[in-house]
Amino acid sequence: MKRGSKLLVVVVTAALLSFSAAQLHAWEAEGSFDRTLKVSGTVDLDVTTGSGNIKVTQGGAGTVHVVGHIKVHDAWGSRDAESRARALEANPPIEQTGNTVRIGHVGDPELQRNVSISYELEVPADTRLHAQTGSGNETITGLTGPLKLNTGSGNIAVNGGAEVRANTGSGDVRLESINGSVHANTGSGNVRIEKSSLTDVKLSTGSGDVVASSVRGELRVSTGSGDIRVEGTQTGDWKLEAGSGTINVRLPADAAFDFYAHTGSGHIDTQHPITMTGSLNRHELRGKIRGGGPLLQARTGSGNINIQ
Repeated sequence: MKRGSKLLVVVVTAALLSFSAAQLHAWEAEGSFDRTLKVSGTVDLDVTTGSGNIKVTQGGAGTVHVVGHIKVHDAWGSRDAESRARALEANPPIEQTGNTVRIGHVGDPELQRNVSISYELEVPADTRLHAQTGSGNETITGLTGPLKLNTGSGNIAVNGGAEVRANTGSGDVRLESINGSVHANTGSGNVRIEKSSLTDVKLSTGSGDVVASSVRGELRVSTGSGDIRVEGTQTGDWKLEAGSGTINVRLPADAAFDFYAHTGSGHIDTQHPITMTGSLNRHELRGKIRGGGPLLQARTGSGNINIQ
C-alpha cells in the first residue's frame, strides 16, 4: 500500500472512531425521581437494583422518602437511552401496599437493559429492610429493625439494626451498633463488627480478616486466608477457623471454658490457667480453664493462636 493510501486509512479510521465515541456519549442519558410515600406502623421495605448503590438512613415516622438516580447506557448503538430515562422518571419502579413498599422491581425488560439506578431512602427507624444490588455498595444508618442485605459485588456498611444478615460476593462488611444476631459473609474482603451487643454470630470470608467485639452467645468464624480477632464473653460455644492466619481471642479474666486449639505451623499461647487433657503437643492443646464451660475451639492451618 502506498504511503498516501495508508495515511488516508488512518485519517478515516480516526474520524470513524471519533464519530462513534461522540455518538456513544450522545446515547448516554441520566435522570432522577423523587417520591414521598405515607405509611403508618412498621414498614416492610424491599429495595433492589441490578447495578447501583443503595443508601438507607433514618427519617421521620410516617413517611418513606425515595430518591432515585438513573443512568442509561446503550452499548449497541440503539438511540433510545434518553427516552428510557424519561420513562423511568415519569413512572419510577415504586410499589406500595399499605406499609409494604417495593422499590426497583422493573417489569419491562427493555427498561432494565444497560440501566443503573442508585437509591437514597429515608425511612422510619423500625423499618424491616431487605436490600439487594447486583453490583454496588449498601450503606444503612440509624435503623433498629431487622436487616437483610445482599450485593454481588460491593461493600456493606451498617450502623444500627438488629438481626442482621449481610452477604457480598466481593467486598468488605463493616457493622456497628448492632443488637442481636449477625450472620455476615463475603467471598473476598474483611468483616468487622464493633460497638455492638451480639448473640448468635456467624462470620465468614474467603479471603480477608475478621474482627468482632462485644460478642455473647454462640460464635462461628471462618476465613480462608486472613487473621481472626475476637473479644467478648462466652455464653455459648465459639469455633474459630483460619486456613492461613493468626487467631487472637480476648476473654474476661475470670472466664471458664473448655479449650481446644490446633495449628499446622505456629505456636499456641494462653494467659489463662489450663488443666490439660491428652498428650503434650506443641501444635495442639486441649484442656479446661477454671473447671470448664462453653467450648472455645481455634484452628489455623498456618499461624499462631493467642488467648488472653
